[in-house]
Amino acid sequence: MEYLVILIAAVFVNNIVLSQFLGICPFLGVSNRISTSIGMSGAVLFVMTIATTVTYLLHQYILVPSGLDYLRTITFILVIAALVQMVEIILKKVSPPLYQALGVFLPLITTNCAVLGVAILALGLENGSLLKAVFFALSHAIGFSLALVVFASIREFLELADLPEGMKGVPINLLVAGLLSLAFLGFAGLV
Repeated sequence: MEYLVILIAAVFVNNIVLSQFLGICPFLGVSNRISTSIGMSGAVLFVMTIATTVTYLLHQYILVPSGLDYLRTITFILVIAALVQMVEIILKKVSPPLYQALGVFLPLITTNCAVLGVAILALGLENGSLLKAVFFALSHAIGFSLALVVFASIREFLELADLPEGMKGVPINLLVAGLLSLAFLGFAGLV
């Protein structure tokens, strides 16, 4: 039951993008096409889950016992950067079209505050264990993916809509992102 609460809270109630406003850069930048947003979602899911696992273990078994937990943020950033480089190399070999489509946004996962934020938030879980931290990260990655894919589908639909000239592009995207955030706010009473 506890894991179901974590899942619902992470995906709907405390969505990392729409409620906590972390990861806005890739949310706005990669959401032009559904295919690109799905690729970015997969990359973020992988990096967020692995980064949380590695950073949790580093924090619990190296930083805290040696009294170096004040180095948590810089250590986490270095781990995330290394993982993003690994994902970039793998995507370049496995799926060159997806690598090309993600372009500059793939290295932006390194600076994606959602990945760092989830890794840090996972340390503060009540009765936290590695399994709970990994599930927490996976749940937040699913929430990030849901927000990104829904936003991308709305943006694709809006390309065909007859909008006033002043609303095309950034203004309508920000308006839709705000409305999407309000829609997710409706889930606030669930957990």
